[in-house]
Amino acid sequence: MNRFVSAAAIALAAGTSASAWALGPGDEVRGDQVYVRCMACHSLASDRVGPRHCGLFGRLAGSVAGFEYSPAMKNSRIVWNDKTLDRFLSDPASMVPGTTMTYAGIPNPQERADLIAYLKHANGTSECASSQQAGAH
Repeated sequence: MNRFVSAAAIALAAGTSASAWALGPGDEVRGDQVYVRCMACHSLASDRVGPRHCGLFGRLAGSVAGFEYSPAMKNSRIVWNDKTLDRFLSDPASMVPGTTMTYAGIPNPQERADLIAYLKHANGTSECASSQQAGAH
């Protein structure tokens, strides 16, 4: 009986932890809170230590005109989308060895999903629309 109870307890615990770790859809409100960490170097609409994030989706890495990228980033051939951002945000130096981005990454997959949802949402805001129109002139 004890073996049965132990096996059932393990199965229940495994099922509970699996559902607790199940990745939900990204939440842009929580992603806004995660983005605060990025703001030490990045902004949505203007370049800082890191390049702007407006217009990020579909953009070739290392291609913002006037921003000085590392050779590693310029030569990475990455096109930013959900999958490439998720991989990069988990461990930037592993995905692009030689990048000058010194941030260690976001190990939590849900936080990455939230951040990506926020960035997608932000790209549709008036702040990004204004900066993209200004950059077109």
